[in-house]
Amino acid sequence: MTFRVSLLALLASAFALITGPALARCSQNLVERAWPGVQVASLDGLPIAAGNSPNRAVITFLGHSSYQIDSPQGVRAITDYNGVNGFGRRPDIVTMNNAHSTHFTDDPEEGITYVLRGWPSEPGETEAKHDIAFKDMKVWNVPTNARDWGGSSARINGNSIFIYAIADLCIAHLGHLHHRLTKEHLEELGRIDVLMVPIDGSYTMGQPLMVDVIRQIQPKMVLPMHYWGRSQVERFQGLMQELDAEFVWPDRQSVEVVREELPEKLTVYVLGGSGGD
Repeated sequence: MTFRVSLLALLASAFALITGPALARCSQNLVERAWPGVQVASLDGLPIAAGNSPNRAVITFLGHSSYQIDSPQGVRAITDYNGVNGFGRRPDIVTMNNAHSTHFTDDPEEGITYVLRGWPSEPGETEAKHDIAFKDMKVWNVPTNARDWGGSSARINGNSIFIYAIADLCIAHLGHLHHRLTKEHLEELGRIDVLMVPIDGSYTMGQPLMVDVIRQIQPKMVLPMHYWGRSQVERFQGLMQELDAEFVWPDRQSVEVVREELPEKLTVYVLGGSGGD
């Protein structure tokens, strides 16, 4: 389909691309557009960006809290990278949370362009703040608090929600989220199309509270993670009925997501199947 876009809209779209990380949120009102001549990458035999839209990604569940995100220009990001979950070529971008050793590594493989830690990791830091762009992918974070496992206090800014923007497609990974979001958090996030959500119900937060967070963010797609059996998914499915969510159990651990083809109804894709780990 060919879209007729005014000169003003084209200029606005071009501005959104060239300004890059300075925008640091997913816009609520970007113009939908088609871009002829978009380069198509073939990633480990999995072709993506078969159409003209740059607003697409292939998302693959790797285990635990790790998802692999591949963009049309061949950028590969891995969430909650622990040095174990992953396959194929080296990622370009990795993001990490330090809730447990399964969510990060102190020894990432050499040659990764961006290693983004979601907690204060340098002397004098009070929060981690990232805002980077690599080819057609932009990544930034929204810090949140985390429980101190040794007591009742909180680790201020000890977790991060990471956002991955591929053109006008906005994907967010909640990390090891431990609380509902504030108005300020939501404003920093902006519009989120695809949301990666931990559903363990204990190590992060109770499933009813996690459903509240989904209601706050209002994505089109939810990808569960951080769970250890079908019973956790079934309980989550029951709670998500209050949001009238549809559940899909794909026969593979990858899904291609296109901004222009997002479902109208909130849809949960259980890429981890019954195990999720």
